[in-house]
Amino acid sequence: MDPDTFRREAHRLADWIADYLAGSRKYPVLSRVRPGDIAHALPTAPPAAGESFDAIFADFERVLLPGITHWNHPGFFAYFAITGSGPGVLGEFLSAALNVQAMLWRTSPAATELEEVVLSWLRQLIGLPPAFEGVIYDTASMSTLHALAAAREVAVPAVRAKGLAGRAGVPRLRVYCSDQTHSSIDKAVLLLGLGQESLRKIPSDDEFRMRVDALASAIREDRADGWLPIAAVATVGTTSSTSVDPVAEIGEICRRESMWLHVDAAYAGVAAMVPGYEAILRGAEQADSLVVNPHKWLFTPFDLSAFYCRRMDAVRSAFSLTPEYLKTVEAAPVRNLMDTGIQLGRRFRALKLWMVMRHFGVDGLRARLGEHMRLARLFASWVDESEEFERLAPVPFSVVCFRAVRKGLDEAAIERLNERLLETVNQDGEIFISHTKLHGRFALRLAIGNLHTTDADVARAWELLQARARRF
Repeated sequence: MDPDTFRREAHRLADWIADYLAGSRKYPVLSRVRPGDIAHALPTAPPAAGESFDAIFADFERVLLPGITHWNHPGFFAYFAITGSGPGVLGEFLSAALNVQAMLWRTSPAATELEEVVLSWLRQLIGLPPAFEGVIYDTASMSTLHALAAAREVAVPAVRAKGLAGRAGVPRLRVYCSDQTHSSIDKAVLLLGLGQESLRKIPSDDEFRMRVDALASAIREDRADGWLPIAAVATVGTTSSTSVDPVAEIGEICRRESMWLHVDAAYAGVAAMVPGYEAILRGAEQADSLVVNPHKWLFTPFDLSAFYCRRMDAVRSAFSLTPEYLKTVEAAPVRNLMDTGIQLGRRFRALKLWMVMRHFGVDGLRARLGEHMRLARLFASWVDESEEFERLAPVPFSVVCFRAVRKGLDEAAIERLNERLLETVNQDGEIFISHTKLHGRFALRLAIGNLHTTDADVARAWELLQARARRF
């Protein structure tokens, strides 16, 4: 594409994106297409000759746009609602244009050093001490995988060279998490060769927090049965209810038992920067590793996961590998990002986070996170005042778990009622909510996290839920 054409089409896209970010309300939040619609509308083979950008963009609007579920919509209340903000989008644009590969300091000094700087800024904001070194991965799943790989490296002598299989001196390894912990923990133990049986899920209390007494008891039982406990995962902002595990108390057990403590704060960790919420990370300063995801609740376009570790030497010990063609000699000691994980190729993700943090500033970020939590408390107050709905979990952050109820209905009937309500409300196209199960009860989840969500959007969601529920 020649420079003049690129300039023209880039301006067209900039105008389209600006209009989209300002007017996403005009789209149904949840895509209306049926399975196969998109694929059937596209050719089965690539074009023999190149096509104009006019034709390509026309098909984007005609074929692909109807198949988009609009995560950037103010009525997107499902999962963890997110925002790809303007400065973040521009950062992604620049990153794509530069197309750097930050595996070595030499292959992109700016990408390497900016990552260190911007992660230091974020670390300071959430109250972690300087002992934590940061690195950017794509998602919390990858961050957790690296944390548990480091735990395995520390716990099992020569595991990097000899592996686990067929070693008589290596007992069965055990990892602990609560019954509310994200499924990425399960996948990490699978990928690391520990086996799903190695993961022991600890019961949670009435507020969906890991029970410390049950954790201590499980460790005692496992040691007596020949298991080697190597790690525990505490969560700050669980996926279903956003509960906060007692990190400090879990940390005390981990120190006593010589276990690695990983803190999954992917969703809620950034809330620690809001005055009055600092305590949510109490005890995290003693953790071995911690993850927060700016792409969840810090207005950074997907994907960007910030992994912090007090023992990054263990991560490097597990993964550092330098073939001859990647060996370099610099004028001073440098950090090569490829040494901190399984990925050799690394995008310039730090650029978009840097732009987001500079654009909003600390005060702006704090204000917007606080506003989302205020809106969640407002919605929760309506649920609490209603005789037709009930709240099923505390609201520590910006997610409300609730359900419709009817007198005289048993639990099975209430579940069917809420399943129908979920499907009906989402089909309307104005809002999109998700669900979970909390101690066996079907729960609707309303998650607030979009920069453009207002009191009116939350009130409209409540209006729709009440109106649709009364139909059943």
